[in-house]
Amino acid sequence: MDEPSDPLAHLAVLVVNFGSHDVVEDNLTRSLGSGFPGQVVVVDNFSTAPEREAMRDVCARRGWTLLALDTNEGFGGGNNRGAELAIGRGATELLLLNPDAWLSEETIRRMHEQVRANPALQLAPVVLRPDGSLYTAEVDLHLGLGEMRSKSRRPADADPGQIHTWVSGACFMMSAELWQRLGGFDEDYFLYWEDVDLSRRVVQAGGSVRADPSLFAVHDEGTTHRAQGESRAKSPIYYYYNSRNRLLYAAKFLSREDGLRWMRRTPRASYRILLQGGRRQFVNPRRTIWPALRGSLDGMRLWRSRAAAAITANESTAPTTDR
Repeated sequence: MDEPSDPLAHLAVLVVNFGSHDVVEDNLTRSLGSGFPGQVVVVDNFSTAPEREAMRDVCARRGWTLLALDTNEGFGGGNNRGAELAIGRGATELLLLNPDAWLSEETIRRMHEQVRANPALQLAPVVLRPDGSLYTAEVDLHLGLGEMRSKSRRPADADPGQIHTWVSGACFMMSAELWQRLGGFDEDYFLYWEDVDLSRRVVQAGGSVRADPSLFAVHDEGTTHRAQGESRAKSPIYYYYNSRNRLLYAAKFLSREDGLRWMRRTPRASYRILLQGGRRQFVNPRRTIWPALRGSLDGMRLWRSRAAAAITANESTAPTTDR
């Protein structure tokens, strides 16, 4: 078989939709234009029958592949299903893109060149908000504190062993080889923190995680999970899963000592998550405080059950001494 003349023919662009077919169409069209040589796979997590039909119509008109799921399998599950389909059809690199994000074809090409040259690289652009302010680049998770900070704010005396750097799932590229070696996203998270987890496993597998400071994408997260009519407030789902999955991550990766420290800092961490939507939203605790509280409690239960299971496993494999 002849090698395609355009290297982007090897690339698959994956977008997971949930109730936002118009946003998907606008941003993918802005990013890819017409005549994109690679695959475009839109995974539709089922929301409503009318949304499914609208998404089907968009994909038919644009020549994109629709993968219609019977249920909502979350961000990680949706991307895993889409990646499996795209790799089965020959994709050797994957670009994961949020429905509410866009970038230029030139940025896609430059990312693709780097990932093709280094298949062990997870590469992101710098992600901006629509007003040009920084949304995210490389982010440090300080394991001892359980807090997120921009890598640019890392203290000079910080212990690298206590920092995990990650890039946002809003927009990144990696080789299909690396994706398959990692098994894709961990679907235990369902939504949020699966990108933090993935970057951790990239490094554990001997790869590298980087955001290219010369490349840019734009992310308008408000078009998919901001409360209607409010400028900053986010959805109850955002508060629940961010509060829960912080402790799920701790259960999967941290020592018992560090996990206990994260548990003790849960009230402060949950409050900081709530502040992402601004203080005005606190007048409606059913949409804010209660989801964060439920997520924190569920996360604590997950951490305790996994910690107990680890202790049991260690005891069962400990050597015994015959008398």
